[in-house]
Amino acid sequence: MLGLAEADKVRYARHLTLPQIGESGQKKLNDSKVFCVGAGGLGSPVLLYLAAAGIGNITLIDDDVIERSNLQRQILHSDEGVGESKADSAMRRILDLNPAIIVQKHDFRLTSDNALELIEGHDVVVDGTDNIPTRYLINDCCEILNIPWIYGSIYRFEGQVSVFNHNNGPTYRDLFPEPPPPESVPSCEDGGVLGVLPGVIGSIQATEAIKMILGIGELLSGELLIYDALSMTMRKLTFERIEEREPVTGLIDYEEFCGGGQMKVNFNEITPTEFVAKLKEGWNPLFIDSRNQIEANIVTLPETDALIPHEDTLSAKLPKNRDIVFYCRTGVRSAMAAHALTRSGFKPSALYNLTGGVHAWHDEIDSTVPKY
Repeated sequence: MLGLAEADKVRYARHLTLPQIGESGQKKLNDSKVFCVGAGGLGSPVLLYLAAAGIGNITLIDDDVIERSNLQRQILHSDEGVGESKADSAMRRILDLNPAIIVQKHDFRLTSDNALELIEGHDVVVDGTDNIPTRYLINDCCEILNIPWIYGSIYRFEGQVSVFNHNNGPTYRDLFPEPPPPESVPSCEDGGVLGVLPGVIGSIQATEAIKMILGIGELLSGELLIYDALSMTMRKLTFERIEEREPVTGLIDYEEFCGGGQMKVNFNEITPTEFVAKLKEGWNPLFIDSRNQIEANIVTLPETDALIPHEDTLSAKLPKNRDIVFYCRTGVRSAMAAHALTRSGFKPSALYNLTGGVHAWHDEIDSTVPKY
């Protein structure tokens, strides 16, 4: 095995002095191939630290573009890059950090049609996504290809990390055999997230990837690490393979498997333009903000009657003899609120979700309303 180049010995000097790594371990890192799904909150620390550590071949995939609201936590990107492809921005940033590595980027979505071809040949996959269908896709692809993957999840002040499919260990389907109801899982955009939280969780993911490649330490295989930033505590839950579970042999439609990516709509959808037009015709519904007080302080839409966070909808004792329109930031939590009432005896015909929420109001009615 050829030794490290002199420039690499300087760059990785602090690794070379660790007996668990040394020059042979650094060569393993340099020769490894890691596939990173997502270049956002979790992907930022993962990609930065893997590049800095000398992972020789990094593939990243992200179909999104940078928004200013991303920058509170997605430290790969900059304000001047707003509107740019996250994949392009991420590739440029990590090559600036370590030009000695090879980076391949894809600015499209990981799907059942392309996942096997894209992931095959990598040593480990790191999940930096924020949606459940993609996690099942990653899991099934890795099970078919016999590649381990590192899971990360963040929400508000809590994060989770685990290692799946490592040396015949448990998989995501052993921890989560069935996807949760779509209406029970708001995104970070809708539920909020502490800006530094993905830095903690993503750094742990990068640590597990490096340990796995080096073959050192103990990995979170069969363990779910749960981090609570408010109480500054960590705890572990253990889980095992479900022996009777049928092995995965092919990929499926994961949006359909996880409920079509959205709940079954049994209420009315109404756009801001349609809503304003009906008000002018004399319609007088209750207009309910399904967000929280902090968001309401940023902006509250005209004619709002009450602020009722979506999780408090059922306890709010809303009237059944009046039309109700719910809104939130983008229409997800307000849809949850309307859906919850349809399941508790309210007439679906009297319930409305403001499609697109505050963002759509900005686009259709008043551009001075802030998108956040």
